[in-house]
Amino acid sequence: MVRLCVFCGSKTGSHAEFIDGAETIGRELVSRQVGLVYGGGGIGLMGVLSDAVLEAGGDVIGVIPEGLAIDEVMHQGVADMRVVSDMHRRKALMHDLSDAYLALPGGVGTYEELFEVLAWRQLRIHNKPIGLLDTRGYFQPFLETIERAVEDGFLNRRNRELFVVSDDPAMLLDELMA
Repeated sequence: MVRLCVFCGSKTGSHAEFIDGAETIGRELVSRQVGLVYGGGGIGLMGVLSDAVLEAGGDVIGVIPEGLAIDEVMHQGVADMRVVSDMHRRKALMHDLSDAYLALPGGVGTYEELFEVLAWRQLRIHNKPIGLLDTRGYFQPFLETIERAVEDGFLNRRNRELFVVSDDPAMLLDELMA
């Protein structure tokens, strides 16, 4: 794996463990010589993650739409910042630049990005690994929803196997790289 695309929140959340998880992922990426591709923000978990990678001497590519490329949102310390016209181009470029995906806790945008790459994988548009960092059980309601969709016949059991989940950042990255 050369680059990992990480989806995460533009807020840090209400528990220190969310920040710790993002920082740990950042350091672990650098220790494995894996670059970060992310949404280009300097705020929230996006900022925490990219700062951790930069502080450890790693490679970061930010991809941000023009409408968000303002000083209050865009990370000012990322040298390789790609400004694109809209969210569709952002996601397409992030996909092209990445070898795998990882979702950290986040809001609607994080879930939207996660669902899109899961749908693309289900439709065989890509075969890139997908992981969820389940800090504080954040993704447990999502996993319950997936299980319900399987039980009610809307998803095949094999669709649940399209992604890996762990609360341990190092173990999760090992699984994605395997």
